[in-house]
Amino acid sequence: MTMKIINPKKWKKPIGYSNAIKTTGGDMVFLGGQVAFDPDFNVVGKGDLVAQFEQVMKNLATVMEAAGGSLQDIVKLTIFVQDKDDYLAKAKAIGSSYRWHFGTHYPAMTLVEIARFYEEDVLLEIEGIAVL
Repeated sequence: MTMKIINPKKWKKPIGYSNAIKTTGGDMVFLGGQVAFDPDFNVVGKGDLVAQFEQVMKNLATVMEAAGGSLQDIVKLTIFVQDKDDYLAKAKAIGSSYRWHFGTHYPAMTLVEIARFYEEDVLLEIEGIAVL
């Protein structure tokens, strides 16, 4: 599989994400929304957005490993948060966690604020698409 980052030349370079990724070859993996569950489906980091983000990163990595890939194979992430202002206030710590897991790989990303999640105590959910 080959992957090419697409950022229009006339646009300012995005920070922390890509506008698009073009792939050729490979199998697609659709990652269902991951929340801050531990392996026994207990919410990790109740009330702590950064701790929940870290757990979601671990869960995404575990799913990708089970699919035969890694986080660097992810081409699209959609991040759902209950409080955009809380997310933005903690962006530096969240970015640190992101870079620890993804390095300098920045998939196309979307951030969406929603009213509530299916599970109580969940502060964010992330779904994605990968190409192996």
